[in-house]
Amino acid sequence: MSQSESYAEKDAEKNVLQIEATDLKQDTTGEDEDLGISYAEGRKIIHKIDRRLISALGLMFGVSLMDRTNLGSANIAGMAKELHLAIGNRYSIAIIMFFVPYLIFQWPSAILARQIGPRIFLPAVSFAWGIVMLGMGFVHHWGELVALRAVVGLFEAALLPGALFLLQMWYCRYDVHKRYASFYLISVVGASLSGVLSYGFMQMAGVGGYGGWRYIFIWEGVLTCVIAIIGAILIVDFPQKAQNSRKFLEPRELEYVIKLLQRDRNDTHEEPFNWAAFFKAGLDLKIWLFGLIFFANTVIAYAIALFLPIILHQKMGFGVGISQVMITPPYIFAGIFMYVQGWFGDKYHVRGPIVVFNALLGTCGLCLMAWVKAAGWQYFGVFLVTATSNSSIPTVMAYQANNIRGTWKRASSSAILVTMGAAGGIVGALVFRAQDAPQYLPGMYASIACCILQVFIVGVLSLQFSRMNKKVANGEAIIEGLPGFLYTL
Repeated sequence: MSQSESYAEKDAEKNVLQIEATDLKQDTTGEDEDLGISYAEGRKIIHKIDRRLISALGLMFGVSLMDRTNLGSANIAGMAKELHLAIGNRYSIAIIMFFVPYLIFQWPSAILARQIGPRIFLPAVSFAWGIVMLGMGFVHHWGELVALRAVVGLFEAALLPGALFLLQMWYCRYDVHKRYASFYLISVVGASLSGVLSYGFMQMAGVGGYGGWRYIFIWEGVLTCVIAIIGAILIVDFPQKAQNSRKFLEPRELEYVIKLLQRDRNDTHEEPFNWAAFFKAGLDLKIWLFGLIFFANTVIAYAIALFLPIILHQKMGFGVGISQVMITPPYIFAGIFMYVQGWFGDKYHVRGPIVVFNALLGTCGLCLMAWVKAAGWQYFGVFLVTATSNSSIPTVMAYQANNIRGTWKRASSSAILVTMGAAGGIVGALVFRAQDAPQYLPGMYASIACCILQVFIVGVLSLQFSRMNKKVANGEAIIEGLPGFLYTL
């Protein structure tokens, strides 16, 4: 028996914990007898965590998204001509090479984040890829670009699984969707400024004898290093080691958070690393189904992020400068859209229906982009696809986080989810091919198929989760080794 199972069994025997939905409602007027802190003061503590964790991780992931998707902007700013990327599939190869090490190093990165601690590990890898990104501004051959993209992918592999794991460990099940949405909102809105920043940086063309596209990489690399330093100041460790984080929570406040998490899901015990416990998550089919939903969604999200400047320029006929600037509004709208969905999902304890809604609305947007000739309607379709594909990312993260337990299962599951997302990035880099320009119909068909796949998988999971919840209600089953635990639909 694993240590985590032993903890769960002991607490079940003592009848300390019941996680029915009604038990999770806190008294909003008085003091919670179990936790010793009033509801109002408790929310202030949670918001204190938000200000440190969400802001720092959101900024770091924002520059991560910016750095992995800025090839599109650099491509139309002169990189394609100078590095001869129009020959064969060179541009697609440059995109894909980021995702190869990014995919391979997800699981090792999750282990390192837990063992070293996110407070040190995450800012360090962010600073490292910022230096590499800066170096991309000085390449003279497309092979050098490909090699540096691979190194950026290696370092960026550490950030998202580590960030997801850290957030899961700090927040209760029905607080986490809005936090994921806020985290991703900061990231997406920050990354959406990439188009505007790229347009500004490319105006430096000729300075020092360098092309404008080079300054996109140089200055965004510098920005990444600055954000990494900010992250080193703000990021805190896991709850069990948070006392080592300076100017954060008082001992009484930290005790409250740990008790709150124990009452919510009973998996805050610090478990020593165990290979069996880490890889056991891979035997749970639902983890892979969550990953497959994430894969299907990220195919669309990455395809749009990587090719939107090119689609706006070639398919919709906008100029180079205007195409750069027009990237930003859809992502700002996506940020608002995902935050509203995060609030709704946490308030009403739903995840799957939101994914289905986004997939159906995203299909409508793809149809507008593919078959409506008016550029205005095509651009409206861009808003729908960008908003829905990006909003489903924090939703699927919360969907998975709500339906698993255990420290190392969370670490492993986060790695699986992000690995599948990386695989989606590889496919997303390939679906919009140069030979399909300017209509890109095969890419549109592939994206629509991914929407349909998401609807199907959510349907399968919903049926299974409903069946298991009924068994728990009838006293016929225990989910995730914890009496009273219910799946979130």
